[in-house]
Amino acid sequence: MSCNNSGEDFFNKEKSSCSKNLVAKTLLYDGENREYILFIPENYESTSALPLVFNFHGNGEVASDYMMRADMRTEAQSNPFILVYPQGSCLNASTHWNPCPIGEDNKSDTDDFGFFEKLLKVISASHNVDSNRVYAVGYSNGGMMAYGLAHYKSNLIAGVASVSGVMLDCTSTPQHPMPVLHLHGTSDPVIPYQGNNYYASVDQVINHWIGFNNTTTDPIIQSYNTAGMRIEHAVYDQGDRSVAVEHYKYIGGEHLWFETTVEGQNTASLIWNFLSQYDLDGRIEQ
Repeated sequence: MSCNNSGEDFFNKEKSSCSKNLVAKTLLYDGENREYILFIPENYESTSALPLVFNFHGNGEVASDYMMRADMRTEAQSNPFILVYPQGSCLNASTHWNPCPIGEDNKSDTDDFGFFEKLLKVISASHNVDSNRVYAVGYSNGGMMAYGLAHYKSNLIAGVASVSGVMLDCTSTPQHPMPVLHLHGTSDPVIPYQGNNYYASVDQVINHWIGFNNTTTDPIIQSYNTAGMRIEHAVYDQGDRSVAVEHYKYIGGEHLWFETTVEGQNTASLIWNFLSQYDLDGRIEQ
């Protein structure tokens, strides 16, 4: 069965099965077997604590399929870090994430913040995780989930990156300055760059984090032309605890996990190179 987003109100409806991951671990949470795919770099040694990156898929997706196109395994192997692709819960044949506390902005009544926290504990119990360097990454609805964790689980999250996803209206005050990387196409037909009646604009999201982190408001901007696409990279730095807010603006880009590279760096590299600069205390001193 394919899992497509119907755009309906999903509350209090019968749960149904979605496409399953071919190979995944399972975790019992809140009466459901939740799936996740865990990648451990080959050179992992239990004596050394490694960073942990959560990468959340978009609405209606299967984690194993998403991993193939939003693939961060090469980065995890090279750097190294532990990488997990959790599977969203299923309702009315659509997988999804709930980026808000239980309420009307969510697609269902599943507690995905609780699932994240339990999954983090399970992985940390079996592997040596650097608890100061846990990051949330996501695409589309998964990007919304990353922003939700930045607001409501900031005690556990050192930084976030969102690809083609924005914040929802539910916000809270993070416990520490939050490094943010946002990648978005100006021709996104699903989550429009300029926003609409349902979604905030990218500028609103960026300005929110600029204000919270007390960064500079006059960014350093560089432009790149790659494979016929112009990409603008804006850096708002000098924030509290030296955190930054960065934005890659893909001119004419659509609703994608972008394949276009920037000076030889793919999306996975851009994300890791940004997030790896930070821990829960802010910018890591070199």
